[in-house]
Amino acid sequence: MRVRKAVFPAAGWGTRFLPATKAQPKEMLPLVDKPIIQYGVEEAVAAGIEQIIIVTSSHKGAIEDHFDLNYELEHLLEEKGEIEKLRQVRHISDLAQLAYVRQKEQLGLGHAVLMAKDLIGHEPFAVILPDDVVVADRPCIGQLIHAYHQTHGSVVAVMEVPAEETRRYGVIAGAPVDETINHDRLRRVTGLVEKPSPEDAPSNLAIIGRYVLTPKIFDKLEQTPRGAGGEIQLTDAIQALMQEQAVYGYVFEGTRYDAGTTMGWLKASVELALQRPDLAGEFRAYLAGLEL
Repeated sequence: MRVRKAVFPAAGWGTRFLPATKAQPKEMLPLVDKPIIQYGVEEAVAAGIEQIIIVTSSHKGAIEDHFDLNYELEHLLEEKGEIEKLRQVRHISDLAQLAYVRQKEQLGLGHAVLMAKDLIGHEPFAVILPDDVVVADRPCIGQLIHAYHQTHGSVVAVMEVPAEETRRYGVIAGAPVDETINHDRLRRVTGLVEKPSPEDAPSNLAIIGRYVLTPKIFDKLEQTPRGAGGEIQLTDAIQALMQEQAVYGYVFEGTRYDAGTTMGWLKASVELALQRPDLAGEFRAYLAGLEL
């Protein structure tokens, strides 16, 4: 069955970016000239996703406004002859079919995904965390979808991290899978440890914010008790799912930026600007002239 839908959890408060996020969602903070969440939506669309389901909360109206039509702005740009800007604005509202569901309480990533159950139905689906911006020749979620079609099991994106950083991630133990179907990038997940110390980490392969999940995950989320902070953890549900279905880790191709932290957002802003042909030359010259 095709993967047609993607869930974007976007209900959190974004406290790491206060006071900037006091009155605007962190997902709407700009990376160069696009909000963070738009990078993930464009990645999903490029991978063939047809419906985007964004899990929001009461203070996230700006996200819905961003992906909606703005007749007044379009009319203004058309009158001024700003055709390229008009094209960019219309492109946003034409990206995909969007749906929104409210997460009334922030009870963890697992709970956010569970909120989309009725919109997903009984089919495999993707989960994209907007904070994780991945730049790749092939869309990162598209790489996972391809692996799903090969294995027919849930797939999580993993990347190698330094040993001292394992305590920031969920880390997998994995067994190799036939190289002929995955170019040595696929692992069957045999264990999963949440935020282990370096000495307790089963590997250096950490899960980042891209998943392709079978609908069975909803059963497991409904059965998952609340953990630390009263939250329902997606990793707990994935561990329960592993008792019934194979789960795979895929070492994706591309560069990942953690735009959910101030330093990661700054790094992403600089590096994405340097990849822009219209900005790179002048910006590189500016950086070279700084007295550091």
